[in-house]
Amino acid sequence: MGNEPPQVDPLETLVRDNIGWMISVAQRLLGDRALAEDAVQEAFISAFRGLDDFENRASLKTWLHRITINAALMKLRKIKRRSEQSIDGYQPEFDEYGCRIEPPWKHVESVEDILESEQRRTQVHAAIDKLPGNYRIVLLLRDIEGYSTDEVAQMLGLSGSNVKIRLHRARAALKKLIEPLLRGAESI
Repeated sequence: MGNEPPQVDPLETLVRDNIGWMISVAQRLLGDRALAEDAVQEAFISAFRGLDDFENRASLKTWLHRITINAALMKLRKIKRRSEQSIDGYQPEFDEYGCRIEPPWKHVESVEDILESEQRRTQVHAAIDKLPGNYRIVLLLRDIEGYSTDEVAQMLGLSGSNVKIRLHRARAALKKLIEPLLRGAESI
């Protein structure tokens, strides 16, 4: 009797194995660690309640990922974080001939160099955080989390064309925000 292995709680294991990446996902969407932790706690509550309904059509991680995204989006809807700002200031500028106005590039780094730099990665995340919330969320869900346009539209209650427009504008704004980084400037 004394040699029996201790009982492992499957719910405790589920939390331990998934909480780290779930907080990361929620924090990318919410931009705040405490809010992300709250959203993940709500996600686990939803998951535990719906565990009997889990049908194995997707992996458990995929199912938890979707629940985490939904919990973070619900948290965003509940709070009035900051009033939405215009994205227009982050859009590229064009001259009277329709050509994009760009200052000359001093130095162009390879994509590999940029991705390898933790400081630059932090700067890119900071640039993403500067985007207005309704554009940042679309960019994160499509380009970072990998959801399809239709899935993002469904999650956010938007039309597919509205998601595409917001994504295009968010990408253009992000490009403008990180151009100093790509040009070899110290910071953005």
